[in-house]
Amino acid sequence: MKARNDSRGLVLLVEDNRGIAEMVGDYLEQQGYGLDFASDGMTGLHLSLENSYDVIILDLTLPGIDGLEICRRLRTEAKKSTPVLMLTARDSLDDRVSGLDTGADDYLIKPFDVEELEARVRALIRRERRQVSAEVLVVGDLALDTATLRLTRGEEELEVSPIGMKLLNILMRESPRVVSRADIEREIWGDTLPDSDTLRSHLYNLRKIIDKPFARPLLHTIHSAGYRMADLDAEVPVNL
Repeated sequence: MKARNDSRGLVLLVEDNRGIAEMVGDYLEQQGYGLDFASDGMTGLHLSLENSYDVIILDLTLPGIDGLEICRRLRTEAKKSTPVLMLTARDSLDDRVSGLDTGADDYLIKPFDVEELEARVRALIRRERRQVSAEVLVVGDLALDTATLRLTRGEEELEVSPIGMKLLNILMRESPRVVSRADIEREIWGDTLPDSDTLRSHLYNLRKIIDKPFARPLLHTIHSAGYRMADLDAEVPVNL
């Protein structure tokens, strides 16, 4: 593992195409990034689990295990929140949504300009460093540690999908404010907007985990406005 560069960051590049790997690696090193490299899925997974990176650049199609499976294991098994930029030659909405659903933070379609890739890496590092303060979000008896991705309600530890975790991060961060559907979709999927039922399905699955087994619901639909996380029983009434 190479030493971290404090001004730029340490990047793991998992890419089996030697030409692309050399192009990206040379450019990022010229820009001042530290770089580790893997040419297959198993090595990439091992490095991503053993080390601490600022960003992982992850090809979708790899020997051994593919990028989707690596990303899934990072999020659901290792509970790592390291930003992931997915590289893919597949220019279809389903493939891009699948990558984001497994926990990727951004995607770039091949062929791409290396300057754009570096700009996206830079943006992901900025965003992660703003969020890295180990904040614990609390709504009622639901608590989310944004550094470890540990989610609990009362004494019970809960497991949610990567998209469910992103939804909770948004709604708990903004609680008790109502967040519009458009704002949620834009923050999670960017310009790759899903069909109208995708967000609804994720919210339904999230409710089954964080609300259904418990006495008081925390996730509320505000018709024609959006969604909010709030413990309504604990809110102080306003005396007029």
